[in-house]
Amino acid sequence: MKTILIIEDDIYIGNMLEEALSKEDYRVSRAYSGTEALLVLSGIRPDLILLDLMLPGLSGKDVLPKLKGIPVIVVSAKVDIDNKVDLLLSGAVDYVTKPFSTKELLARIAVHLRTASNTLVNPALTFDDIVLNTDTHTITINDTEIKLTRTEYAILKLLMQNQTQVVTKSLLLERISDDTPDCTESSLKMHVSNLRKKLRDVSKKDYIEAVWGIGFKMRTE
Repeated sequence: MKTILIIEDDIYIGNMLEEALSKEDYRVSRAYSGTEALLVLSGIRPDLILLDLMLPGLSGKDVLPKLKGIPVIVVSAKVDIDNKVDLLLSGAVDYVTKPFSTKELLARIAVHLRTASNTLVNPALTFDDIVLNTDTHTITINDTEIKLTRTEYAILKLLMQNQTQVVTKSLLLERISDDTPDCTESSLKMHVSNLRKKLRDVSKKDYIEAVWGIGFKMRTE
């Protein structure tokens, strides 16, 4: 099931969008301000975002550059053509003007989700001197291959896919549960600890850090 994040402070419009999307079997998350949106995104990675521009706190225009790697459809009452061009150049995949046709918006969402699914993705994820190949499921550090368990591989892959964000424990468990039924809330810490040790044994570096009470992230400093 695809997840769509609605970033919209107008409760009526947000409720209308959520109802329409739920009827199409999308999972829906909500945020009512730019600041709240970034907080929500620290815990989930949606497949597409509907972004209003006129938000309290951080505006939609301020939030847009922070939404890397996720298709964003701007939904706004602003109709200035230069504004549309600026937003599309800043990373939005589409721009829908309020008031809008729900049927048309749903069609645009379906198209962009299909496009995102069909986009060829580089099989190699990199962080520092770690290279993770998603095709061959191999991990190397400076050309030395690291042998990981299926659970350790799944954890490292998700962290490297979201290397600028803290990945919460609940998101880790949710995203890797299909492939790694042996990983539970009680065993997650042990799996991460074993993964950190295997990486550290090769390079003497600690690539993963725990964020107390929240989850884990790739160490960027």
